[in-house]
Order: sequence, then structure tokens, then C-alpha cells
Amino acid sequence: MTELRPSERELLNAFQAGEARALARAISWVENARPGFERLLSALHDRVGRAQRIGITGPPGAGKSTLIHALAQVVRGNGEQVGVVAVDPTSPFTGGALLGDRIRMTSAAGDDGVFIRSMASRGSVGGLATTSREVADLMDAFGFERVFVETVGVGQSELEIAEAADTTVVVLTPESGDSIQAMKAGLMEIADIIVVNKADRPEAARAAGELKTILRIRQGKAFDRIPAHHGVDLSEITRRKLAPGSGGEPSSTAGEAAEASGAEAKEWEIPVLLTVAQEGEGIDGLLAVLDAHFEWLGRSGVLEERRRQRLLERVRAVVDRGLRTRVWREGDGEAILERARADLESGRRTPYDVAGEILGALGPGSGKG
Repeated sequence: MTELRPSERELLNAFQAGEARALARAISWVENARPGFERLLSALHDRVGRAQRIGITGPPGAGKSTLIHALAQVVRGNGEQVGVVAVDPTSPFTGGALLGDRIRMTSAAGDDGVFIRSMASRGSVGGLATTSREVADLMDAFGFERVFVETVGVGQSELEIAEAADTTVVVLTPESGDSIQAMKAGLMEIADIIVVNKADRPEAARAAGELKTILRIRQGKAFDRIPAHHGVDLSEITRRKLAPGSGGEPSSTAGEAAEASGAEAKEWEIPVLLTVAQEGEGIDGLLAVLDAHFEWLGRSGVLEERRRQRLLERVRAVVDRGLRTRVWREGDGEAILERARADLESGRRTPYDVAGEILGALGPGSGKG
């Protein structure tokens, strides 16, 4: 590892001493790609891997921020520290985050045990900002027991969250056709837990039923009573306790989830839970299921495998970022592109010819197609 420079060493020492201001500075270094940020991340890497990372995704307006706020309140009541990475849409005027998530979590932001960072998506189409995963690493290294990562909420491009989180929660609403849209968007592929929020609305029971049917069909169990997928028979757990205001649909309690997590089963049955996050209804049950899923991940070996894949993807992402820097910021990529503009516009050269020249400028063999 490259030796840290004095300013980097100073920040590292403050970070390791638990200074919240140092965490904020480190996040800014990473988000703005300040020189030396990768050395800082490398120096902190051995502290990463202790937090439970929970991805919260789904369409705009589903109540993702409100759900995180409600979960954070319960978790803080248990004495845990919480980090939140909230990716907001990029402002077309300033290039910064619109900060809608921070506004919706105002009361949590005043709690010293909750650290919220809003990040601009900056054109990322995968639901996460480019550096969101590295910011989650910083929160993990700082010592937060749970790190929530909320995607920008654009619907069909939210799939990167599955690579960044240990558990992915897909949040939908009852009456907007979200169940079908989720299936089309591929959100059903990445969900570990599905939450129908705003379950005090009339269509909640029907939406939950549709989602359960879709899940059964996808698993080839359309006419079966579902045992457990991933170790917990949540269909049985959730029958025992009704969520307030949810039209008779089930929720689950912490004790029941913990009891069921000892079940001997090889697969995790994706549960469909009902919440009214604004009122705090169903939040204890959701937290219990999150804990049950995390326990299953560790027991089954899936957590270790997911984190191994995360490391490989991180290497690829850092290489991609380094290549973009070499080509466009430090290299001749922009100059070559500008010189080729007239030929591109006239049709004398193709985009592939010009791209080959730019890649070739990196060195022998770089421009091979």
C-alpha cells in the first residue's frame, strides 16, 4: 500500500478516533474523488465488514425514506448506531443532490447516533451514485452496526443495490400497479424482502396477495403452501400477528422471527410484509425479519459469497474508474475526440475508429477490438 501523506494520515487518525467530523470529511474526499481518497480507503479496508448493510429500493413515492427513518428510530431504541447513505436525484442546476431524503429524515438527523449522508446520483443509472458503495464502506469502518443504503428511486434501474447490500428490501405501494411494474423492472429478482408500505390504504391486502402469487409462480409453487426460502417460514410467522391498519394482512414479531430462524431449510422464502411507516406500524416485524435474514445469510454461507463477489466487483469498478481518469482527465482522449469531430460529423470516420485511437493512446494492445 502506498504511504499516506500527512493530511491523509491526520484524517485517518481522527477517523479512527471516532470523530464524526472526520467521517464527514472522509466522505467528501471520496465523493469528490479528491487526490488520495483511494489511499485512505485502502488504509481503512481492514475495518470494513462488520456492519449489516441493508439496501432499500423501489419506485419514487413508495416511502423509502420514511421507512428508513422508522427503522432507525427502533434500532436507536436498542442502542445501536445507524448510518444512512441516501442517493438523491442530481439537481440539473447545481449538480448536487436535491436532498429530499435528508428533509424527510429531519428528526433522525438530530440524533448523534444516526449519521445521514445524502449523495447526488450524478447521472448514475443504476440507482446508486458511483461512490455510494465506498461511502457505505466508510460508515462500516467507522463502526456503525447497521448501514442503510437508499437508492435514488427511479424504478427500473435500481438493480445495482443488490451488489452493494447484504439484504435488499424492495418497497412498493398498494394501489399504483407496483407489483406488475416490479416484476417487469427486475426488482423481484433482487428482493430478499418485499414491503408493501402505506398498508392502511384499501388496496393493500390485494397488492400483497398479488405479490405472493407472483412469487409462487416464479418459484413454480403456484398451488403449493410455501415452506421456507432461505431458512425462515415467514408465511407461517406472519399469519400469527396482524399489523395494525393493514386490513387484516399479517406482520411478524421479533420473537417469532427469531424462533423460526432456527428452522432447517436451504432456501429463503421471500416474505411480503405490510407496513405503515408514517405511523410506525409493522416496523418491529420488518426489523425482526431483517435480523432473521442476516442470520440465515451467515448460517448458509451466502453472506460470505455475496461479500466475496462484492470485492471482485469493487476491483472492476476501481479499474474502470482509473481507466476513465487516464483517458479523459490525464490522457489525450478529449483532444483526440475534438480533432476527430469534423471527420465524425462528415462520416469519414466512425465512432469505433475514434474510440480505437483513444484506447490505443493508452499503450500497445489497448485499442484491440
